Amino acid sequence: MSTRYPFTAVVGMDDLRLALLLNAVSPAVGGVLVRGEKGTAKSTAVRALADLLPVVPVVAGCRFSCDPSSPDAGCPDGPHDAAHGTERSARMVELPVGASEDRLVGALDIEKALAEGVKAFEPGLLAAAHRGILYVDEVNLLSDHLIDHLLDAAAMGASHVEREGVSVRHAARFLLVGTMNPEEGELRPQLLDRFGLTVEVAASRVPEQRVEVVRRRLAFEDDPAAFAARWAGEEADLRERIIAARDLLPKVVLGDAALLQIAATCAAFEVDGMRADIVMARAATALAAWAGRTEVTSEDVRQAALLALPHRRRRNPFDAPGLDEDKLDETLEQFKGEEPQTDPDEDPEPDGPGDGGPGDGGPGGGGIPPQGEGPAPESDGVPEETPAEAPAPAPQGSGAGERAAVQAAEPFRTKMLSVPGLGEGAAGRRSRARTEHGRTTGATRPRGALTKLHLAATVQAAAPHQRARGRTGPGLVVRRDDLRQATREGREGNLVLFAVDASGSMAARQRMSAVKGAVLSLLLDAYQRRDKVGLITFRGRTADLALPPTSSVDAAAARLEKLPTGGRTPLSAGLLKAHDVLRIERLRDPSRRPLLVVVTDGRATGGGADPVALAARAARLHAAEGTASVVVDCETGHVRLGLAGSLARELGGTAVTLDELRADSIAGLVRDVQAEQTTRRAA
Repeated sequence: MSTRYPFTAVVGMDDLRLALLLNAVSPAVGGVLVRGEKGTAKSTAVRALADLLPVVPVVAGCRFSCDPSSPDAGCPDGPHDAAHGTERSARMVELPVGASEDRLVGALDIEKALAEGVKAFEPGLLAAAHRGILYVDEVNLLSDHLIDHLLDAAAMGASHVEREGVSVRHAARFLLVGTMNPEEGELRPQLLDRFGLTVEVAASRVPEQRVEVVRRRLAFEDDPAAFAARWAGEEADLRERIIAARDLLPKVVLGDAALLQIAATCAAFEVDGMRADIVMARAATALAAWAGRTEVTSEDVRQAALLALPHRRRRNPFDAPGLDEDKLDETLEQFKGEEPQTDPDEDPEPDGPGDGGPGDGGPGGGGIPPQGEGPAPESDGVPEETPAEAPAPAPQGSGAGERAAVQAAEPFRTKMLSVPGLGEGAAGRRSRARTEHGRTTGATRPRGALTKLHLAATVQAAAPHQRARGRTGPGLVVRRDDLRQATREGREGNLVLFAVDASGSMAARQRMSAVKGAVLSLLLDAYQRRDKVGLITFRGRTADLALPPTSSVDAAAARLEKLPTGGRTPLSAGLLKAHDVLRIERLRDPSRRPLLVVVTDGRATGGGADPVALAARAARLHAAEGTASVVVDCETGHVRLGLAGSLARELGGTAVTLDELRADSIAGLVRDVQAEQTTRRAA
């Protein structure tokens, strides 16, 4: 077994360490979601937590980790009457992003179940994680159907496997910990709410801390065992503190005053549902136990709010998670009751892993202050710009005619645009596709392991051979060749590539505001339908790939917000850039079908001697490859040239105005896209 990096050797990241330790003290808090940029030791800290958890008593030989003192009556390996108990270390089970459904929930041997009536069940990762940690790295990239199983197990504390009348249930209570990079996309709101606490992490900007991080990491990689031995004492002390806090937890009193502050805080921040109140109450109680107190204070409530509420404040993917601390303090002060008396000898602040831990001068520590404290970096005399104040880099081709970026209009609900035909891409909610989940449309012989049995087709295939196989009783004699896999149709996610005209003809302030509002609306729709998105802008002389295809629609929204306008309209350059991007993406992910959305008034005034002809030729490249496309016509005024419609015909797609994009009158837009695509192919 490889040596893990010690938890107490992690430098800085106080909030992350505290959130993980609170869940170690009280698993009922509900887990942790760790959000942050790449390379910030998110996974290192999470994996190190497993070594700090107390041992788990289990029934000897039980694959489902039943507790000997209260075994699960419905355990598939049971019953466990007068079971012999043993102890093992707490498990940390990792769920890979590309895991199959059978790997997560377990697999039934359907052939044996039909032929012999035996429930032959192979437990999955949910069973392995019972009474331990289920860790999902890059949780925001997890497939929807796996997320659904996680939601069910987290809500019920059990996993159910139901297939063709064969049913298996087992307990699955675990500490759910996920890490993610927000640049790669956000989580579904339902899963986001299942994480009790959330923490934002970032690399320290204090040079001394960064030096210490590098020093410790290099020492660990040179000799992992020796490095772990140096921190063994602090690891043991922290493990004992966790056990002491667990023992104290049932004695902690959550008074009416603290409970009122919790309820008032959740109401003031308008969080949905009651889960936030419950999580805050459990987190505040765990904070008190961690600090060695038996009563919850206002500071516990405040710290619990900072950990439990930020991710529950998001209303759409364009909202940044966060909490107004001034508003939080005002609410707590307004509903402040009598504070419990604290012992002057007690430590009133619920700190991280404890005195002498990381950053406090432990072995190799050097007294590094926690992140955000200590001396500020020396200034060079130039005022530092905040990210919001920093000017955006000027795009290529900008000139004197450039206009500043305008604010987008309010997003609205759009009609669904889809790709014609039947795909086989990643599960989503946009276009028709063959999927593992959905309505059954037929049956076929299985390729590899059978996952979705088509019972009627299997019986029909086996029935003619019963006499030849010597059937004498009521049972059906089923062979491997008789099994039939159900083919199902559902929805897939697509790659929605936006090509946005930012030229001078689009630069009227009110008009560009409406265009940005429409694109934001389509981005929100793409988020809800589990699409990847990309953003191309064209103006002046060239086209720029503002955002390569990604699952992060909020990143696309941020780039769109800073988009300036002005200059000529290199429409051909925008279409050719889109063609190059789609060509590369087909190589990377051939099963994900693209949808090109061109947002323009159709004018072509740059890019060569005959820009209109060049734009038409570029459009025909997309049509020749069968790329589904929609042109959002931004032309306004009483006299319209209809150039966007002509562009749509060259693309083999359809055109829709900004007004039609949200009006009920385009209920048949998808049918129009499909009809025009079919007509063009027939021609």
